[in-house]
Amino acid sequence: MTFIRLAGLDEVPEALKGAMVAIGNFDGCHRGHQHVFRALKERANAAGVPALMLTFEPHPRDVFAPEPFMFRLTYADQKAEIARALGLDGIVVMPFNLEFSRIEAEDFVTRFLVGALNVRGVEVGADFHFGYKRQGTPAFLKEAGQRHGFDVEILDMLDEGDDHISSTRIRTLLGEGDVAGAAQLLGYHWFLSGVVVTGDQRGRELGFPTANMATPTGFDLMQGVYAVRAKLGNRLLDGVASYGKPMFTDERPPFETWIFDFDEDIYGQKLEVALLGTVRGQAKFSSLDELIAAVNNDAAQARHLLQATLPVSELDGKLGFFR
Repeated sequence: MTFIRLAGLDEVPEALKGAMVAIGNFDGCHRGHQHVFRALKERANAAGVPALMLTFEPHPRDVFAPEPFMFRLTYADQKAEIARALGLDGIVVMPFNLEFSRIEAEDFVTRFLVGALNVRGVEVGADFHFGYKRQGTPAFLKEAGQRHGFDVEILDMLDEGDDHISSTRIRTLLGEGDVAGAAQLLGYHWFLSGVVVTGDQRGRELGFPTANMATPTGFDLMQGVYAVRAKLGNRLLDGVASYGKPMFTDERPPFETWIFDFDEDIYGQKLEVALLGTVRGQAKFSSLDELIAAVNNDAAQARHLLQATLPVSELDGKLGFFR
């Protein structure tokens, strides 16, 4: 069936009713989440029903905070891309706000899982909670499923090394600039999406025109230089990207990508950029000549990293950042 994306559950197509559903915030859709999605697909295939991801936007933690603060790994568009690449049949993105947060757990089950979706089964991680004041525990969901006629499978968290794979661990790695370590836990190379905006034109003046994307509040990637591969429509473009401007004044710096051998006006277009390797941390230089020399050296290192970096999983290849 064609992949279906829904914004809420007001009008659910018949094709998605009776689905097996995985529920969670799924920030990052990392390997621990993929463990849930694999089990979901197996059960859905065995039952001959669709496999559906149900997630929430914005992240509940940002809703309860005075202002958004989280370093988000994946937003709705990225979750949808990953769901499609994993072979799921659809994604439901439930708008999360204070009013939604007051829905009782039993109400959530009867209104959404039973009434709107008529779910065949539900797949969740052992740490999943839902409903008002997180009263909907995995044990509650399992009991509710018995009452309403759907099966619930609760999966333990997946470990890597001495700890669980978690979005928090991955945020920490990206905050340290460890792109390779983050990719191992994610099961793919982390990528960000955005519209190309007008920058300060300094890169163009120095001979390195960059495609700039604004960064959201809470964006906590290590300020530094990265080997990147960008998707512009159906094209794959290699480049080197910089985050942070220690030589200039910027309250919140953009993410700037210098695309190699490229000279087109792409302002206003959507760009997706995957971080394939870390070149170095951010640094200050004593002159513009020294900065230009460093950028040329960064570009050479980035080209080498891009040639040497391979997908970390089948999913990584399916996301389309590798030739």
